[in-house]
Amino acid sequence: MVETEAIVLRKEQFKLETVDTGALGKTDLLVSVKAISVNPVDTKVRKGFGGASSDGKILGYDCAGVVEEVGSECKLFKVGDEIWYAGNIARQGTNARKHVVEERLVSLKPKNLDWSQAAALPLTTITAYEALFVHMNLQADSEGWLLVNGGAGGVGSIMIQLARQLTKLKVIATASRPETVEYCKKMGAHHVVNHHDLLKEVQAITPQVNYILSSYSSQEGIDTFVQLLASRGRVVAIDEPKGLDTSSFQSKSAGWHWEFMFSVALNEPGSTSQHELLKHVAQMVDDGKIQTTMNTKLQGFSVENLDKAHQMLSSGKTIGKVVIEF
Repeated sequence: MVETEAIVLRKEQFKLETVDTGALGKTDLLVSVKAISVNPVDTKVRKGFGGASSDGKILGYDCAGVVEEVGSECKLFKVGDEIWYAGNIARQGTNARKHVVEERLVSLKPKNLDWSQAAALPLTTITAYEALFVHMNLQADSEGWLLVNGGAGGVGSIMIQLARQLTKLKVIATASRPETVEYCKKMGAHHVVNHHDLLKEVQAITPQVNYILSSYSSQEGIDTFVQLLASRGRVVAIDEPKGLDTSSFQSKSAGWHWEFMFSVALNEPGSTSQHELLKHVAQMVDDGKIQTTMNTKLQGFSVENLDKAHQMLSSGKTIGKVVIEF
């Protein structure tokens, strides 16, 4: 057990406290955290934690840092390794100077990125990668059209890059502001359309699309997706809408899939799929094929910076990722 400074959530308020990391498991790593990024899941957990007990919770999932100690049965890493990962939502998070994580969820970070640039990527990269290659079942020779809803967001901006580098798909991204349109183009989108008139703008490019990332799901959106989707197409949703009726996809023999990147940590004990995934993407970064999606960096580990990052995410206007460098 190690004492560390951490930012603890207590009834929706962040408090800087000294906490115990807990015992290091046999396959756990103790990590000295160098940078973190904030994701929409952080803000959702914060809102849902208001009535929780006084035990408190440490949020934060993305991390880039250095291995300080390894569990007795660790085989993948050694002390001093520079790593990146997105962790496990069921354990305490990375908003701390030291953090404990299962080694199977971790890989060596890209050599060509600094701490902040690296911390921007793991959670969104895993989400986008699993959406593309697990749920959409894409291959290197896959062709057709991919619609990325929310192309300038954290997941959208890395999904555009992965699809361009690892498939033969044509990518259409949605964005509505000049700066977000340019960002999607920078990430590699073939076309950028305005989500406010999605059906008309997409069909001006192609009658139908084969795959859709749904970052902001709604019943109205589903009705549009059904019109846009080709027969046997697939939609992958990454948000948490309530009460959606997806039965209209039956007429297209189409699939609606949910992507939740923590499901591997929660439901697949022993799986090293995310270790291999992050290892693959780290190599792509070092080969110059993938760029960081960090767009805002806050300097210094503090309650003020974490609150500011959450406010930025909650505004819905962030581009790419918000990172805090320690």
